[in-house]
Amino acid sequence: MSAAGKKKLIMKQKAMNQVVYALLPLCLAAVYFYGWRFILVLAVVNGIGFLSEYLFVRKNKQPVSSAVFVTSFIFALSLPPTIPLWIASVGIAFGIVFGKMVFGGFGRNVFNPAVSGRAFIYISFGVPLTSGFTPAVPGAAGGFTAWQPAVDAITKATPLVKMAQGETISTLTLFLGKHAGSFGETSAILVLLCGLFLIIKKTASYQIVLSGIAGFLLLQSLFYFGGVEQAAHPVQGLLAGTILFGIFFMATDPVSASQTTTGGKWIYGAMIGLLTSLIRTFSVWSEGFTFALLIANMFAPLLDHVMKTLKKRKKEVVKA
Repeated sequence: MSAAGKKKLIMKQKAMNQVVYALLPLCLAAVYFYGWRFILVLAVVNGIGFLSEYLFVRKNKQPVSSAVFVTSFIFALSLPPTIPLWIASVGIAFGIVFGKMVFGGFGRNVFNPAVSGRAFIYISFGVPLTSGFTPAVPGAAGGFTAWQPAVDAITKATPLVKMAQGETISTLTLFLGKHAGSFGETSAILVLLCGLFLIIKKTASYQIVLSGIAGFLLLQSLFYFGGVEQAAHPVQGLLAGTILFGIFFMATDPVSASQTTTGGKWIYGAMIGLLTSLIRTFSVWSEGFTFALLIANMFAPLLDHVMKTLKKRKKEVVKA
């Protein structure tokens, strides 16, 4: 690898450290909402993730990249509170191995590793991934005084499922996060604050974030106000589920996302938002973001190539 290439990878790894800092408040919130079991899940996921990458890089005596911990944190926060530890382990191992290492390791992966692992267990173990949700631990101290929510509270519908069934969800509830959902995705206001930290630090691309949110709200509004029965309210749809967390922390991955600022990132983000709305509204997958991001990842290299080619041709025309 050239010196310029190595420098670029080092810069990307430093950016990954900023992501971990931004995720720490969400980890604390996960404990508050769902109990101390989250720390066990987080520790297991990080351990298996580190081991999965180490088994690949040890032959060449290379260090494990710090990006593996970013992947592990994001993956753990995207899981339901009652996820069996063995399923979490399988998911992160798949994400690291088949989402990153088979492509050559950090900086070469086409797909976001955390989302790759989540998609694998989502398809393979549908019941634990879609029915393992619990309401948040009640009380002012919340989960700080509990290992996990009460057993009899397991298998509660998430806001997305309730909205699909025609129920009305309080926007304030979605903002604060005291409802059934994944570990780190329920509190919209906290996700927004942590995501804005990444934008201020220039770690996350504001182009992807803004276009992703705009694309989702635009199409979701057309569906909802156009009378599509199963379409959720656009604002509540944005605040519920994975999309807000995913737009800030997954879609802006500096490796698998579009790299071109002159159009590429805007189109890439909009694609994710539009696809999420389409999948949520017309498929059996109530979430949609996971598959929307993987599809966008697949087209990101082609999108960058097209944008660079158009830019080059424009320069040639100007010179002529």
